[in-house]
Amino acid sequence: MKNEKLTQDEYDALAEVARGIKGERVSACVGRNTKRLAGLKLFSVAKNGRLSLTDKGQQALFLRRCIVSMRALSADPSVQLDADVAAFLGKKAHITASADGAGFTLTDKGRESLADIDSQGL
Repeated sequence: MKNEKLTQDEYDALAEVARGIKGERVSACVGRNTKRLAGLKLFSVAKNGRLSLTDKGQQALFLRRCIVSMRALSADPSVQLDADVAAFLGKKAHITASADGAGFTLTDKGRESLADIDSQGL
């Protein structure tokens, strides 16, 4: 996502669509953000009006989870990470298993990436 900054409200709408829309009507949050998020191809609108997350939308939510996890880990090294997030961040050398084996610590690369993300206001 090249410089496509999303608001918290837009991330909330993506998460809601990812969980699945129950019933015929969408929430106000999804309704407010449908045009922009569909335009960014983060979710698609079927002919019957049903919304679904695209691969790009799933990727955006996953990267958001990674960033939130890195921030949480930066603040509290004892925080538990989801297995998929921990595996991805470990593979990218952003985190490493802590010395006591009970959790993870941010690597220098992870701290640099987090600083870069923060400087961009993401």
